[in-house]
Amino acid sequence: MLEAAKEWLLSLGAQYNVNPYVFGAIYVGAIPFFLASIAWLVKRARAGRSTVLPTMLAGFFFVSAYIYLAIFGQDIPLWVWIFLAALVLYGAWSTVRDTRRKIRAADEV
Repeated sequence: MLEAAKEWLLSLGAQYNVNPYVFGAIYVGAIPFFLASIAWLVKRARAGRSTVLPTMLAGFFFVSAYIYLAIFGQDIPLWVWIFLAALVLYGAWSTVRDTRRKIRAADEV
């Protein structure tokens, strides 16, 4: 059964011209950079400095795998883009909420 799922996933990659291994590597590989950007953002916000660059970097790392999909993917169905947009919007909202909470907690200490 696991082998069948793997074959199905790889066939999707071929169908849409996206290498699932590259997508996964970008997705997982961006996590430490995203977290580092958030830590940098919180540190700069607590210091009262500009947070534009760390915010932009965090956003880039957050969507980097989907940028790969947008550049190299072909004939991606509309429902996939709608689903990904919903995931990105929820993730952005959640990240902003958690980051604000971390900044407030650091200010109270």
